Amino acid sequence: MKFIDPRIDFAFKKIFGSDSAKDVLVSFLESLLGLEGDRRIAELTILDPFLAPKIRELKYSILDVKCRDHRGVSYIVEMQVQKVAAFLKRIQYNAAKAYAHQIERGEDYPRLNQVIAITITDFVLFHDFTHCVSCHESRETITGNSFLQDIIHFFVELPKFVKSLEELDDILDKWIFFIKYAGSLQEVPEKLSTAPFRHAFEMAMASNMTAEELEMYDKAGIAIADARGAVEQAREEALREGRQEGRQEGRQEGEQIGEEKGRREEGASMLTRLLQRRFGNLPAWTSDKIAKADLSTLEEWSLRILDATTLESVLADPS
Repeated sequence: MKFIDPRIDFAFKKIFGSDSAKDVLVSFLESLLGLEGDRRIAELTILDPFLAPKIRELKYSILDVKCRDHRGVSYIVEMQVQKVAAFLKRIQYNAAKAYAHQIERGEDYPRLNQVIAITITDFVLFHDFTHCVSCHESRETITGNSFLQDIIHFFVELPKFVKSLEELDDILDKWIFFIKYAGSLQEVPEKLSTAPFRHAFEMAMASNMTAEELEMYDKAGIAIADARGAVEQAREEALREGRQEGRQEGRQEGEQIGEEKGRREEGASMLTRLLQRRFGNLPAWTSDKIAKADLSTLEEWSLRILDATTLESVLADPS
């Protein structure tokens, strides 16, 4: 049994943005936002339902799920594999645009409803904390009270989620596990065999996809791999240039310095590849830190990968 990978934006849109699987999206939203009792979502309208011919015309990088519940609250749900330029600004712009476009005239302000932007990333976005799920809203600086709640941002950073299948505590844990690992599973785990997770796995079954959908899914995956490969190639070329420059720095002392520089850069290149294999796409700050480290520090960091659970713990300053 093969499942498509929900981390690929096309697959995420199919699983969570289909009219036939609203129960999947409702369960995810309610668990993430902690909606209980009369605050639960009684009805959900998907504003841009999954349609393969329509999605073929879009850029994969802007695929998201837009929906609205019975109270008028709008949700923007997006899966992002790679960090792009001005990423946080784009997210805030999209949320503000969704909020403003609810009305056409200023006197209609009372008709404005809350917008909740939910962004799932396959990379670490916030390095100041280690928790996987975070909520960001405006607060008054002295009282700490929140008076401006019409636009709220939720983030789920998949690399920070380190729970095993046996450690899953609640519904949200199960959804995050599904998004992060479904593409690598061969069967539905017993712990995820009940509704609506069973329905999500059915939506993710490759055998249930049309030939057109499979083609688009493969192209989306290839596009992501190509983008990552381009980044890696650029790093390798920079390293080669650095080694060449190092070898040309004199015949005696210059050659020794160049060789040492080459070994350090080879160590940096190896460490970068190991970190990518362990944690996926790397944030920009890691390149800066690795570039400034000496050879002994690079070797120590490489050994830490065997036991560390977070990127930050691997690249912590040597004790």
